[in-house]
Amino acid sequence: MRILPFILLLGLTFVQAQNTMQLSAGQTSPEATLDQVSWLAGHWQGEAFGGIAEEIWSPALGESMMFVFRLVHDGKVSFYEIGHIKQVGPTLVMQLKHFHGDLRGWEEKDETVDFKLVKLEKNKVFFEGLTIERVTEDRVKFYVLIEDGDKTEETVFDYARVR
Repeated sequence: MRILPFILLLGLTFVQAQNTMQLSAGQTSPEATLDQVSWLAGHWQGEAFGGIAEEIWSPALGESMMFVFRLVHDGKVSFYEIGHIKQVGPTLVMQLKHFHGDLRGWEEKDETVDFKLVKLEKNKVFFEGLTIERVTEDRVKFYVLIEDGDKTEETVFDYARVR
């Protein structure tokens, strides 16, 4: 299972999806600030891939909002992600790294998976291949293009706020 940016590196960019977007050739990311995605801060949990998915997002500090993700199956961690949405000049970029349950990295030491900003709405942020939607104050959805073998599909992570 691989996240879409790996597919883009291979040149396969034609994917049907309903909630995710890509930048067009020559298109640049729009202006945006971390304040516009501050609604994402918090502790979120839901079901995904037959297990429990959890994300914890910090408020903005140091020109970034950091997060950690873990997927738990049968009481054991399948994998982790660590990353951030970072202010880069006048726009935002989301970057992350994956780790196996024992913290061995998926990507090479200096590699990250990067998602450029495509579009920003009041309650929705579109990065290339990944969209985050604020459904209510206590519910968010992540739409992620994921490759599994020769098939690519949009997977939905439906999270509720943990209080």
